[in-house]
Amino acid sequence: ETEKIPVMRGQWFIDGTWQPLEEEESNLIEQEHLNRFKGQQLQENFDMEVSKPVDGKEAIHSLKLSRNHVDWHSVDEVYLYSDATTSKIARTVTQKLGFSKASSSGTRLHRGYVEEATLEDKPPQTSHIVFVVHGIGQKMDQGRIIKNTAMMRDTARKIEEKYFSNLATHVEFLPVEWRSKLTLDGDTVDSITPDKVRGLRDMLNSSAMDIMYYTSPLYRDELVKGLQQELNRLYTLFCSRNPEFEEKGGKVSIVSHSLGCVITYDIMIGWNPVRLYEQLLQKEEEELEDHWMSYEEQRLLEELYITKQRLREIEERLHGLKASTVAKTPVLKFKVENFFCMGSPLAVFLALRGIRPGNSGSQDHILPKTICNRLLNIFHPTDPVAYRLEPLILKHYSNISPVQIHWYNTANPLPYEHMKPSFLNPTKEPTSVTDSESVSTIPSPTTSPVLVRRHYGESITNIGKASILGAASIGKGLGGMLFSRFGRSSTSTSQMPETGKDGAEGDDRKATTVGTPPFPHSSSGFLDPTLELEHRIDFELREGLVESRYWSAVTSHTAYWSSLDIALFLLTFMYKHDQEDPDKSNLDTI
Repeated sequence: ETEKIPVMRGQWFIDGTWQPLEEEESNLIEQEHLNRFKGQQLQENFDMEVSKPVDGKEAIHSLKLSRNHVDWHSVDEVYLYSDATTSKIARTVTQKLGFSKASSSGTRLHRGYVEEATLEDKPPQTSHIVFVVHGIGQKMDQGRIIKNTAMMRDTARKIEEKYFSNLATHVEFLPVEWRSKLTLDGDTVDSITPDKVRGLRDMLNSSAMDIMYYTSPLYRDELVKGLQQELNRLYTLFCSRNPEFEEKGGKVSIVSHSLGCVITYDIMIGWNPVRLYEQLLQKEEEELEDHWMSYEEQRLLEELYITKQRLREIEERLHGLKASTVAKTPVLKFKVENFFCMGSPLAVFLALRGIRPGNSGSQDHILPKTICNRLLNIFHPTDPVAYRLEPLILKHYSNISPVQIHWYNTANPLPYEHMKPSFLNPTKEPTSVTDSESVSTIPSPTTSPVLVRRHYGESITNIGKASILGAASIGKGLGGMLFSRFGRSSTSTSQMPETGKDGAEGDDRKATTVGTPPFPHSSSGFLDPTLELEHRIDFELREGLVESRYWSAVTSHTAYWSSLDIALFLLTFMYKHDQEDPDKSNLDTI
């Protein structure tokens, strides 16, 4: 148990060191100061001899304390003197030598605040809280997420003061530290670690091992529950201290980094690997039904079916008994407004789980809006851990550039919603790509162009005017790569019509509900190359003009926390609904 340290209000401070005076003396000085000088402003004393040093000024007021006394030469010139015998003797000697009382033994005091607070003074109302979730490596450096969140909070404050100072609301960033409380295997892995190169091995055990824990069926549930319970605990604690937050419709967003994106996503959609395995078995059974079987195979299959039915009944009964005694795993107690992924490998996990591109441009294909209103994937072009999400929704977006995040000091930036999709290689004619070249030249969802993207290129809405929309051209050109048989989509467990985005009149789109995604199957029908996403998801930081890509590949994965560009990007989306009048802020163009 740590030692308890009293907390006191600092009112009067010693010049130079800025150490606060003892609370008892400080209160007496403050009371005397208010009685004598309340209502006066510093400007009122400027008419006096401004250039005259304090040595030549007489004390206009004094206060006797137990062991000291205080002299006021003006409102802001206050000196503390010791009344000890040795101090009095030294003061007398120096004054006879021509030195002033203040310069010989006085200590100047500074008041802690200029204006007295009123009941109306209060910080801006917190209208949005952001939970910041860490990824791997927290065990190696405990408390790092608190430091990273503090950096993000300080950076966001600078952006708020510059662009959102006119708003009466406030965004609060809260760190979520979930790793250090988990037991997992205890010290089993440490006990089997060889002694040679121990430092490197310990670093890997404390960082990369988290990925293996999450892919382990034994420990995955502990990681999920650890983060889930910590999110709920922090939200409950915040609401208990800010009861007006829910009453006034406060919103919650999540910023996750690295592996934390995957765990947060699985918590939100309730993904269960066991259910996915059952769906895989069901698909195999359906394929067996189409296969001609002998009498013996049919008999064994019937016995297997009866056994599974019996096993399912027993499991349901057992589940019913457990439900009455074991508490159900808690879900999130709040609706997620925005889910920001930074340096996220989520796309790889989804691809390995069978998520395939569909024929709808809706975010619901991977994350329903009923769970989270907006999904945004932020990454640095050279981050080796980050992957794109958009090609998992629409296949041809693997050849479309991510949206480049504005520099924080850009003048009159184009609003993100108005940016048109552009090709990764806009200078190259798409029709000149052959079947053999398309595989090697068209970038994958994880690649970036060699040169810095300084333009947005040609909008894909203009493709409809080009000759590549011809069937032959599509077969020879982009079609061989973008619209091949590899385009797949997950079977939706339930579908409902959804109104398309602005500009697409009368366009009803189907939204796929994502819980535990069913086993994927090939998409039927032709994929429209002019189809665009309802909202862009992939957002890319701009590379520096003199930035080394090899060095960035090492440092970029941990460089998100103090970025002013990211801070402006986050606040732009979180303050979007508060910007009712475009003339209210100088950020109306963003």
